[in-house]
Amino acid sequence: MRLTTKGRFAVTAMIDIALHGRSGPVTLASISLRQRVSLSYLELLFGKLRRNELVESTRGPGGGYSLSRKAADISVADIVLSIEEHDTESTRRRDNGAPGDAGRCEIDELWATVNLRAVEFLKSISLQSLVDEQKAKGVQPAARQDTRRTPAGQPAVRKPFVVDAPNSVFALGRRHQQSAS
Repeated sequence: MRLTTKGRFAVTAMIDIALHGRSGPVTLASISLRQRVSLSYLELLFGKLRRNELVESTRGPGGGYSLSRKAADISVADIVLSIEEHDTESTRRRDNGAPGDAGRCEIDELWATVNLRAVEFLKSISLQSLVDEQKAKGVQPAARQDTRRTPAGQPAVRKPFVVDAPNSVFALGRRHQQSAS
């Protein structure tokens, strides 16, 4: 498993849906505005999330995305693993016949163990716990998009809502340990 920006954006977008999805499906355009992530990038991510049955899409007016199951039943590992490409070359066992492979196999086993621990750790964190953490910090879901106009006839502009999500597995671990204390 690799922890990349794709996984980070996917987790952030899923937190956004969990926060805003109570009153109906959430559009990618609204997530894009709140999280300042390109709409086309979100479309790629949500294609993978939908194929992995983490979100459901609703078409038409009032459509968008919603969680396919309760936030408590979705782990951060579910999200990250659904987004990240699995590199089969790096997980393939090497031949033991080549000189110097003994040390290399030990290193491969070390990284395989680190990878396993990272996945176990991410499995222990639910999407709901991240949402609860955001709420504890005072983050509130934004009201539905307002169609009112200002006196000048321009649409009313709201300040984007940004989730304060950790940017690495290490920051996520520190935050998780702090909340457990």
